[in-house]
Parts: sequence; C-alpha cells; structure tokens
Amino acid sequence: MGQKIDPCAVQVEVDGLPLPLAPDLASYLVYKPVGTVSTADDPQGRPTVVELVPATDRVYPAGRLDADSEGLMILTNDGDLTLRITHPRYGVHKTYVVLAAGTVEPVTLRTLTEGIQLEDGQARAVTTRLLDQLDGRSLVEVKMGEGRNRIVRRMFNEIGHPVERLVRTAIGPIRDGSLKAGEHRTLTIDEIRALYAAGREVADGRDQDA
Repeated sequence: MGQKIDPCAVQVEVDGLPLPLAPDLASYLVYKPVGTVSTADDPQGRPTVVELVPATDRVYPAGRLDADSEGLMILTNDGDLTLRITHPRYGVHKTYVVLAAGTVEPVTLRTLTEGIQLEDGQARAVTTRLLDQLDGRSLVEVKMGEGRNRIVRRMFNEIGHPVERLVRTAIGPIRDGSLKAGEHRTLTIDEIRALYAAGREVADGRDQDA
C-alpha cells in the first residue's frame, strides 16, 4: 500500500541507498573552465564555479579542481553526498586525461601506480593508461583515489613530464562528454544514487579489509 511521507523529516532508502527527495536539495554537474576557481567566492575577484549554476540554489563545490585545470565538478547542498564524494574513506575515484610533455614510457606510468614520494607524503594513482603520443607529448588517463592540492600535476612533475593540460572526465561513475566549458546540468536521482553506491562499495570493502 502507498504511504505518504515528509521528505524533509524522513530519510527514504531503496536497497540501502538514499533517495534525495527533499525539495530544497540541489545537485549539479558542471564543466569548470580553465581560469575559474572551485570556491564559492574569491578575494581576487576571479570567476567562481558557483557562478555557473542558477543563483536560486545555494550550492557548494563537492571537492576542488585547481584554476589551471578544467573538467567535471559537482555542486550541491546535500552534505551527505558531499561527504561521500570528498572523504577519503569512501574513495570515490576521479578520472583525468592529462596532456604531458615528452614521451611517457610504460615503465614510467607504472611508477605512478606504485607510488611517488611527494613533499606531503606518498601519492599513488589507482590506474593509468597511455591513450596516445604525438609531437613529443603524451596523452594519459589517470584515475585517482585522493584529491590533495594539485596532486596529479605534482606527480607528473616528479616523473619529469610536466602537465600541459589536465581535464577531469569522471567523478566516480558520473561522466558527460556533451558538457562544454562553462555548462551545467542537474544530476539525476539515478546518478546521485550511483555516487552513493560507489562510495558505499569502497567503504564496505575497506571495513572488511581492516
């Protein structure tokens, strides 16, 4: 039988995953352009990522992407979803395509997954994949499980192949090759639940390994 609920007072779950039903929740997928900062405001007056979505919704970036980089970000006022996307415990992977200077050899890519010592600790890519090489440059796909400041750029600097362009192409299971720089769209309920599922699977796996 059907049952009426107050979505502001009750958390509804299906198969253990929450349904974002509260009317005041808003979540957007945004393609951040180069030169836009991933904060709600900027003392230097640079354009911010929150300016790319409707001003009627007070949302915040779920994670960061440095000003020199571009690609997908999620803006939301759903605190639980933000936690799932950003907290290392949940390990929602982010995927990047990197245009790096020089010819990156397979053995060099392996060092990225084995781990590189940076000034703030060891960094390790989850996976790497060489996509193409042209004109003395290399196109590499990198999947990361952490989001320290400029970590992908610092890792490539460490292996001697500075980043010339960096694009985030996926956040967990969320991809959208149709969005252009500066564009946004609303995340669907299925996409939000997929993000929760991705975080839950990783968290459950870590709990079992501990």
